[in-house]
Amino acid sequence: MPSKRDLYYGGKWVPPGQGRYAGTFNPANGQAVGEVAQASAGDADAAVRAAAEAFTAWRKTRPAERAALLRKAAAILRDNAEELAMLDAINTGNPVAEMVMDANVAAANLEYFAGLAMEAKGQTMPMGDGNLNYTLREPLGVVVRVVAYNHPLMFAGMKLGAPLAAGNTVIIKPSEQAPLSAVRMAELIGDVFPPGVVNVLTGDRECGQALSTHPLVRKITLIGSPNTGKAIMRDAADSLKQVLFELGGKNPLIAYPDADLDKLAEGIVRGMNFTWAGQSCGSTSRVFLHDDIHDAVLERVVQVLAARHKPGIPTDWSTTMGPVISRAHFDRVMAYIETGSKEGARLVAGGKKPGDPALADGYFIEPTIFADVRPDMTIAKEEIFGPVMAVFRWRDEDAVFQMANGVEYGLTASIWTSSLATAHRAAARVESGFVWINNVSQHFLGAPFGGYKHSGIGREECLEELLEFTQVKNVNVNLG
Repeated sequence: MPSKRDLYYGGKWVPPGQGRYAGTFNPANGQAVGEVAQASAGDADAAVRAAAEAFTAWRKTRPAERAALLRKAAAILRDNAEELAMLDAINTGNPVAEMVMDANVAAANLEYFAGLAMEAKGQTMPMGDGNLNYTLREPLGVVVRVVAYNHPLMFAGMKLGAPLAAGNTVIIKPSEQAPLSAVRMAELIGDVFPPGVVNVLTGDRECGQALSTHPLVRKITLIGSPNTGKAIMRDAADSLKQVLFELGGKNPLIAYPDADLDKLAEGIVRGMNFTWAGQSCGSTSRVFLHDDIHDAVLERVVQVLAARHKPGIPTDWSTTMGPVISRAHFDRVMAYIETGSKEGARLVAGGKKPGDPALADGYFIEPTIFADVRPDMTIAKEEIFGPVMAVFRWRDEDAVFQMANGVEYGLTASIWTSSLATAHRAAARVESGFVWINNVSQHFLGAPFGGYKHSGIGREECLEELLEFTQVKNVNVNLG
């Protein structure tokens, strides 16, 4: 557990100005795991001003020096990966064995952007004799990054990389529901950087709104829901802040009859991200199976799911699936399951709370599969963000893409076929920002990740993310 529970900004731990602390909980048993500070609008103002003051010197720090500090922070996260994984398992319910990867992914992102620190560069443009024209890429200033609860340490760590490499100062705003690992991260790596360069503010809506409206914040980013993204955009409008959003998903997996059926079944289960109880924006939660293979694949999927995922205590290293984040979210997901049955979908697996007495006090839901789903059903249209998969049957290719693209989301998609021509044709037709062919779930450093439609604005995990935190200045020199 972090020894500090206050706000971290300006290189110091500061008690909340209004003295407010709030409890945070273990969703596996509903028990409190301590309190964290709740930043007021005044605290947010103080943190932004500290970050703005630090920006003056940080922007002038040589890129190679910024890169060296990012690599040092990455090494610290790697060295403490198991501790941070256990902390996230306690605070989010995600299985501890899987959360070790999160710390390593965060470290890899810091190292990646350390390597790109020299790439925030401009260009020269020929203007003829007597003129020199060139551009500069300069940092923006104070950047706020609001991160989600499903991978709290991974997001808090990795989202430091691009803005810091480009010369900005950063305020991390963790989720209210899982703030502990971000606080611990501040304890571990906060003093690697000059005071005010890296800051962590825990808090509720008041804190978030104060950051979204603060005139000294130049950019605000979010991993969260479309509704939260819209609220931030409204708050940011008066000061014309730039935004970068990764939002929700209702992602299609489309299987053609020539797909490898065993690999397809494995991919369907992996793509749903049952490990995180389906709490992943990139989950392929809508599965479209061609009529010729529908029954055979669905039977295999049920078998694979039963063998791979059974809810268990998150701090047990053998657990492969945890609970959802809170009682409120548990009730929300269970309401979707009830609605699915009422609207005529066929429940194939799961659909209820596990019977294991050891899990009785937690927010566990069995991995759930519905078949015979129609596009007009609620579970076919709305993001559930829980362990609920909807399976559709299709025969006509035009019709399946009309269904796949007929939602407001467009984050990821997965296409399964043994035909190269079919794969490329399908990838071109699907309205998603990130497409896998015969694969699911994987991210690749350097490959742009982001969504279409209500699934986001901008791209991350690549050079474009670095450039998102710069602005272009043109300089024209008359040599006459």
